[in-house]
Amino acid sequence: MKKLAFIILLSAAFATSNAQTNDSSTSGASFGFKGGVNFSNLYTDDVDDNNVLTGFNAGLFISLPLTEMFSIQPEFLYSTKGAELVYDNAFAQGTGKFRLNYIEVPVLLKINLTDNLNLHAGPYFAYLIDAKISNESSTGNFDFEDNLDNDDFNKFDYGLSAGIGFDFDSFGIGARYNYGLATVGKEREYLGTSYTFPDAKNSNLSIYAAIKF
Repeated sequence: MKKLAFIILLSAAFATSNAQTNDSSTSGASFGFKGGVNFSNLYTDDVDDNNVLTGFNAGLFISLPLTEMFSIQPEFLYSTKGAELVYDNAFAQGTGKFRLNYIEVPVLLKINLTDNLNLHAGPYFAYLIDAKISNESSTGNFDFEDNLDNDDFNKFDYGLSAGIGFDFDSFGIGARYNYGLATVGKEREYLGTSYTFPDAKNSNLSIYAAIKF
């Protein structure tokens, strides 16, 4: 996390310097900080929407106007994803959580429908920082949290993002959905049989707030 904080501060300093240097040539350009809550899942052909894991997203963005109506908005985010399983059977009750933490870079085309309302869409690219699995049981006998080997998962994720935002002078709010196109798990072999675990892709709904400069 110290390295992540340093990267974010360095990026903020660069963005500030660049914005000041190019103010005349990037009329209306803005940058800022954003963050919010994630509701994530892992989807397959038979997705279960009950397995939603609550996490967060936080980072930087810069908005580069093309015209009064269109702009390009790249972002640099730390985003937590994964899935949650609530179980209740004859042996135990509890909640298992599978967490995937990414550095995520969406590159969005922003369509300003009015001065305050926008739609945005585009691809996102992400790099896996770490993976964890935890369990909390009703009795406490099966509680644990373990770091997983990153080599067991695909380091890169990518997909499509689309959302709606409300922009004001110095802040904004919005909602966005990320549809993953890359399988989270890697293909493995066991006793001569190939399998992929987890054979699923990321699905994530974000609610965010932003401060603009």
